[in-house]
Amino acid sequence: MEVAIAHPDQLIHVRTVLGVVMGLSVARLLTGLARLIQHPGRVRLYPTHLIWAAFLFLGVVYFWWFEFGLQHVAQWSFELYFFLIFYAALFFLQCTLLFPDHMEEYSGFEAYFHSRQKWFYGLLAALAIVDVMDTLWKGIEHFHAIGHWYMLRQGVMVLAALAAMFIAGRRFHFVFAVCSVAGLLCWILLRYQYLR
Repeated sequence: MEVAIAHPDQLIHVRTVLGVVMGLSVARLLTGLARLIQHPGRVRLYPTHLIWAAFLFLGVVYFWWFEFGLQHVAQWSFELYFFLIFYAALFFLQCTLLFPDHMEEYSGFEAYFHSRQKWFYGLLAALAIVDVMDTLWKGIEHFHAIGHWYMLRQGVMVLAALAAMFIAGRRFHFVFAVCSVAGLLCWILLRYQYLR
């Protein structure tokens, strides 16, 4: 049985809107990092913050990469369209939390990051949950095909993010950030290195 493929213009429209939102995310991250290079002594750096910036950059690129699979959507609905824009918007919100417009009232990125840690980690948990919803939207066969490690990874991310909202220990936040980057890199290289 043949599956009808949506008109290519629909996919171009969806990719354009997603590209704008994800482009804003990348622009926010790169602008924030460029400001650190332009004015190295203006704000004190915080390694955990920089690692989370790397995680989000990798996450945005990964999102764009696996959304090539949207070409297999047979019929677009407003719900799917809205959901994908919402998903992309979560990335943008996290990127803006990492690099705010003004830092004058903070002694550096450490003080700023931890003043917003509940928001940051709440959005991180939301991203992990929305990713599961996105995976389920692609079909139960797809969900089962990516294996049990996926749900384990997502579950650990949600629980760790929810815990991180309330943990003050700086070492925990650093280790969580490092493990998140390492986990995402391994996942990409093992599961999504090549388009299928």
